[in-house]
Amino acid sequence: MGRPEGGERSQDLLQRREDVRQANFLELFVDLVLVFALAGVVTRVTRDIVSEDLVVRWRSMAFLPVLALPLIWLWITTAHITSWFDPRRRKIQWIVLASAFGLLVMSTSLPYAFVGRGWAFVLPYVILLCGRPLILMPALRGHPLRQLYLRSLLWCAVSAVFWFGGAAVTGVSRAGLWATAVVIDYLGAQLRWAVPGMARSPVSAWATDSRHHLPERYQQFLMIALGETVLAVGTTLTNQKVTAATAAGLVVAFLSTVLMWRIYFYRSGQVLAETVAAAGDRDAAGLAIGTAHVVMVLGIVATAVGFEIVLKHPDGAPEPQWLVASLGGPALFLYGRIRLERVVFDRLSLRRVVAIAALAVAAVPLYLAPPLAAAVLAALVLLGVALADARQAAGRPQEPPSPAH
Repeated sequence: MGRPEGGERSQDLLQRREDVRQANFLELFVDLVLVFALAGVVTRVTRDIVSEDLVVRWRSMAFLPVLALPLIWLWITTAHITSWFDPRRRKIQWIVLASAFGLLVMSTSLPYAFVGRGWAFVLPYVILLCGRPLILMPALRGHPLRQLYLRSLLWCAVSAVFWFGGAAVTGVSRAGLWATAVVIDYLGAQLRWAVPGMARSPVSAWATDSRHHLPERYQQFLMIALGETVLAVGTTLTNQKVTAATAAGLVVAFLSTVLMWRIYFYRSGQVLAETVAAAGDRDAAGLAIGTAHVVMVLGIVATAVGFEIVLKHPDGAPEPQWLVASLGGPALFLYGRIRLERVVFDRLSLRRVVAIAALAVAAVPLYLAPPLAAAVLAALVLLGVALADARQAAGRPQEPPSPAH
């Protein structure tokens, strides 16, 4: 898997490696597992959102972030490890493989996440989140990253109480405890895992030692989410009777996915590496970029739930929970894209704000329309944003990033 390390000193794991810009094969393997994991979240949420029980339908949308965010966070922390450390080293490769296996085990528990197999979801997550810093800290003597990892272990110990407590119960109680644990994990990273009485590390939880590797991993992160959407749509239609309505739903779902790809990569998604290089505060830029991608991926996953509903019930009676997925998913994606544009170009994207407002206003009349109508409307709004982007770019040189300093 890599060159032998023999008597290689652990400090060498942190050597500068600006020549290693793209993801290696093991990182791409983790990406494949994440596609499977996010598809499992979509399937799990869709199962409940079409239930006859009103409470179960509303609860399903709350379950989505509780299940998706730990998987996303595990992927992000793995990407940060391979960004700080040389992924050609054997120790890092074993850590990446263990992370992929942990994601796989967590994914297998998703259909039963709140009624059984809670430990299968929790143990890999907590072991990896707490264990990887313990393995890497010996290589960090004298490096500020060691103090950051030490503080992260304290936060991990606190969230582990809620993760394990949730695994010991079932149903809504489990979901509530796990939601608390998710908040602790993400809040800790936002606060650089601050601990009273301990000096803050000059290194951020979102910082990277490579200007190119992590930004490119975030771009691949979006492609993973879009790939999961295609997988979910294709799998669902395979098991459905093909009618004019389901065929139309397939076309709308595919076009919407293409439009989200286009909206992301124009132009902010193309210049992430240049943005990090130009930013006056690379830590703040890394935090903003990472947060924006988490929001966009959650929006794409929610949109995929909406697509599954359309393919299964294209002409069905409308439900408010279905509108939340079909319209709220694209709106959340656009909100994350607004946040990304803010960090890349230091401006507010007004046309995306207008698009979110249009989706919100359209929710009222669409309450009386079948699910397919909501998907079509969302696709038209995304098309409008993409056309507005293209019109602004026509005949102009590519705009360089201008992050805040």
